[in-house]
Amino acid sequence: MTRAYVAIGANLGDARATVRLAMEALDGLPRTRVTALSSLYRSAPVDATGPDFVNAVAALDTALSPGELLAALHRLEDSAGRERPFRNAPRTLDLDLLRHGDTVLHTPALTLPHPRMLQRAFVLRPLAEIAPEEVTPAQLADVADQAIERL
Repeated sequence: MTRAYVAIGANLGDARATVRLAMEALDGLPRTRVTALSSLYRSAPVDATGPDFVNAVAALDTALSPGELLAALHRLEDSAGRERPFRNAPRTLDLDLLRHGDTVLHTPALTLPHPRMLQRAFVLRPLAEIAPEEVTPAQLADVADQAIERL
């Protein structure tokens, strides 16, 4: 089993309910078990438009490869009605694979660790809540100017 971290976000429809349902759905993925879930957070869109996001982070133990896990995350997004009309469009559900063990990967479909995770308070704050060893105080300080509220 490999420890993976997934960022969860939504800013269309009932975002809180969607994020909670996604948390449950992650635990139903094959050969995967949710080991920790952060609180829900509200944050303004970063490099995007639309209403505020509801965000969280989940820790998973999984036997899925990074590609298999990414495909499963995309299926969950699709089942929640996710559309991709343009880059950073508002979304019913966004699931980002942040880390998959110590995997370092750069392909057209997937980059690990996630290339922008250290620039996003909506990733680092919930990640620090469930896995403080994954986030340094300096990394949190770098995003301290981004508005985020624990719900």
